Amino acid sequence: MPRETTQRHTDLEISNIDEGSGEPDCMGSAEPDVPGEPCASAEPCASDRTAVSDEPAKFLIAGLRPLDFVKRIAIILIGSAIFTFGVHNIHNVTGITEGGIIGLVLFGNHWFGIPPSIVSPALDCLSYAVALKVLGGGFLGWSAVATVAVAGFYRLWESLPYMLPDLTNDPLLAAVLGALFVGVGVGLVIRQGASAGGDDALALSISKITGWRVGRCYLFTDLSVLALSLTYIPVVKIAFSLITVTISSAVIDVVKDASWDHVEQFTEWLRERRRARA
Repeated sequence: MPRETTQRHTDLEISNIDEGSGEPDCMGSAEPDVPGEPCASAEPCASDRTAVSDEPAKFLIAGLRPLDFVKRIAIILIGSAIFTFGVHNIHNVTGITEGGIIGLVLFGNHWFGIPPSIVSPALDCLSYAVALKVLGGGFLGWSAVATVAVAGFYRLWESLPYMLPDLTNDPLLAAVLGALFVGVGVGLVIRQGASAGGDDALALSISKITGWRVGRCYLFTDLSVLALSLTYIPVVKIAFSLITVTISSAVIDVVKDASWDHVEQFTEWLRERRRARA
């Protein structure tokens, strides 16, 4: 073959490679791999290089990173400790009851002598059974953690002497202070997607069935229990109990829905008030 013809063939082959699909499937090999077979070269294929660059899956616990999991558990424990502390040291002492499961716990303790550490988980289980039917089992895991925490802290406070002064002679202060303990504690637990007690699960179930706001459902269950509490609590104390359930329901909503934006807005409001006074 003449030299010019050989050169033209060589140039044509080089041109065909340059105008082809670009990078071959395997580095160093112009021939495509057989589907399902590994590359023959030492370098990874183009598709393999994409897979190699992917980050490994992160270790998760219950769908959360370990730090977030520990944080959620810690907040549930803190909330459970706060609200059971208030119930034991204020409500049990002064006789100012709460509504919902808390009120039923106090009702059972008064009439039947059953300690809250037994009544509370029993009533919670009944309420969770209703919630499981209505809401499904997605939230029950964290609620189970909260239920165990509540029962444990009830047992802890029962083993210790009362830690607050007796507010029996100051029922208004007892009503407000008790509501703050319950509202903050329950709000923290609900904020973590759990239920601090069966009354929370029951209120959510009623809200799901009726379409009412959760706050209205809390008030409905609280008033029902307060009506039962009239069998052993004077009307005057029931009036203070009504103050308690009203304030605690409002505090629960505030804590549950609060965000750093709300904190910043409140801080800015305080600054404006100070400037106005200056």
